[in-house]
Amino acid sequence: MKKIILLTILFVGIFHFNGHAQEKFGSALNLGLGVGGYSGYYRYAGHSIPVFSVNYEFATARNFTLAPFASIYTFSDEYYWGNANYPDQYYNYSETVIPIGIKGTYYFDEMLGATSPWDFYLGASLGFALVSARWENGYNGDRNYYHSGNNLFLDIHIGTEYHVSNNLGIFLDLSSGVSTIGIAIH
Repeated sequence: MKKIILLTILFVGIFHFNGHAQEKFGSALNLGLGVGGYSGYYRYAGHSIPVFSVNYEFATARNFTLAPFASIYTFSDEYYWGNANYPDQYYNYSETVIPIGIKGTYYFDEMLGATSPWDFYLGASLGFALVSARWENGYNGDRNYYHSGNNLFLDIHIGTEYHVSNNLGIFLDLSSGVSTIGIAIH
């Protein structure tokens, strides 16, 4: 996480030469990186996992955008198991989750009187998580050991974006799923 914060500061420093950017919402490619693994549609992995997220945001009404999105994370672990018929040993487990859906966002800039280069928003995302779980060959134990969450999900978001230039922004999206920090390309 420290590396992400340092990279964000570096981006702001490099691209700040453009001065005050115009306030924009919509028509943006958003690339984010977050940390998941404990809750929500990203399942329970028991430890932090990097999550990559991408969405394309477009304006649909005044101060409102929609953004189809996809995220991905993968993790693996070992599980110790055995019984009278099978020797006790560690078995590998791996899982890949790809949440896809749509995010609706309302920008409060006008209501708050926020000035350029900042945007402030509240949003919700609805989607479905595609899950691929694999156990090592030879494992004959409980294949439901890693409990999975519901594949359908609804998350809430609150966030902000700082427009470094007319074409580039840096955002922080706090979510009930996975919070992300990233860049927005307008």
